[in-house]
Amino acid sequence: MVAVLGETTGHRALKFLRDQMKRDPEGTQILQERPRISLSTLDLGKLQSLPEGSLGREYLRFLDVNRVSPDTRAPTRFVDEEELAYVIQRYREVHDMLHTLLGMPTNMLGEIVVKWFEAVQTGLPMCILGALFGPVRLSAQHLQVLVSELGPWAVQNGRRAPCVLNVYFERRWEQPLTALRAELGITEPPRHF
Repeated sequence: MVAVLGETTGHRALKFLRDQMKRDPEGTQILQERPRISLSTLDLGKLQSLPEGSLGREYLRFLDVNRVSPDTRAPTRFVDEEELAYVIQRYREVHDMLHTLLGMPTNMLGEIVVKWFEAVQTGLPMCILGALFGPVRLSAQHLQVLVSELGPWAVQNGRRAPCVLNVYFERRWEQPLTALRAELGITEPPRHF
């Protein structure tokens, strides 16, 4: 239902994101080539052989530690315009990459922090709603950490970073994660996990 909400309420934001991608050389290439992030497209052996600290190795570690798969993302069904359908599919497929980039686990607090970052980055209504209403499920302690530290950190980094949909992650597997964060202006998260 979250995926359906994202598709049915995000037309304006998707057009804005598509236009941002078209204005960026790497984003344009992504739109033209339409890469997909799934178990069928990932070379897990190659990712495993990459150096510690590389984007690919850290992404693979994220998937393993959190027991998630890139194949759990629902396919786009309710966006008729082909290019916009790809944009929302790409957004879904890079979600776990954002967890890796931001250093956030898949627990409730980590998901909400990523939603705050995504809300600022994408303007998608479902991200905004997740950022606003997700915190009602947090404990008082986690809510305090979100409001005082992690939330402001996520918003600041979301504003400072260029559009992350313009990052051709599949061509950056070997790049050190710290170098990619520095390139995007993403600072280390406050440690609360």
